[in-house]
Amino acid sequence: MGRLLDHGIAPEKIAWIDPAFAVGDLGQKWRPVSSNTIVGTFLSFLNGSAAFRFAEAPPTPLAEVDPEETCALALVAEPLVWVTQQLLERVHVFQTTATALHLQNRQWRIETQQQEVVSEDVVLAVGAVPKSLSYPHLDEIPVEVALDPEKLAQQPLEGATVAVFGSSHSSMIVLPNLLRHPVKRVINFYQSPLKYAVYLDDWILFDDTGLKGRAAAWARENIDGVYPEKLERCWVSSPEFEGKLEACDRVVYTVGFERRKLPETPQWGPLEYNQQNGIIAPGLFGLGIAFPEYAKDPYGFGQHRVGLKKFMDYLDSVLPLWLRYGT
Repeated sequence: MGRLLDHGIAPEKIAWIDPAFAVGDLGQKWRPVSSNTIVGTFLSFLNGSAAFRFAEAPPTPLAEVDPEETCALALVAEPLVWVTQQLLERVHVFQTTATALHLQNRQWRIETQQQEVVSEDVVLAVGAVPKSLSYPHLDEIPVEVALDPEKLAQQPLEGATVAVFGSSHSSMIVLPNLLRHPVKRVINFYQSPLKYAVYLDDWILFDDTGLKGRAAAWARENIDGVYPEKLERCWVSSPEFEGKLEACDRVVYTVGFERRKLPETPQWGPLEYNQQNGIIAPGLFGLGIAFPEYAKDPYGFGQHRVGLKKFMDYLDSVLPLWLRYGT
């Protein structure tokens, strides 16, 4: 929204469709989670769009944190709530969910739960939801609960043996969260060695896939160091896997995210996007964690680029193309 306004798109030509206008999942689900991005990068993002008017925002606790440190995502969500309100005052607002898209007469007809909206161009920034696995004999603790100490404290964990699948940033937050409770055991099921981000002069090795911040510090000491009491780890391809899993009664899946369900496109069926420029169809584009840029680092290692500032930088590079690739 900010970048469209920054590029001179008239506010009356912009429609914003969202079910809540509450900073998405970052604002509604992930506030207690420790970020894997340093505060300085968040501040750079907030100051990166003139339309955000962040210089006019009230003082924020985010600005008081060491810019080289990570922080709870709540500190980022609050200024974004303020920014959202600034944007909502300028554009057409539809508090609903888009359900289908049709291209007709060089215009997109956007069906929503309330009404139809017509536009020459559409940007999908629908976000992503946690992936899951299927072990129905285990009682699942949703990852948004396991990442929130207050919600996790309401779970009946005394004497439980909890399986945690994954070795990601989320995994390294969930494991210590669980170990603070009177569990019998926590068994971490993993596929591969841990990967750590390394800060170099002008880029970051494993920037999008490596552990950072508090999660990395905990993992170095407790996974690649000495296991805490009550923690076990098990490689999913080991002969012990079935037996270890059978000993569990609860499970948390920290195995990544997948794109949220898109509006239907009955003219073509499911559509994919170009991972270098975000184009889905003429006048239809994707952005954010649902449609991340795929790029290679200086050593040729490819990864999907995920993060607020990365989304803005990527948009800066592709928006001039999008404005010419309309319907």
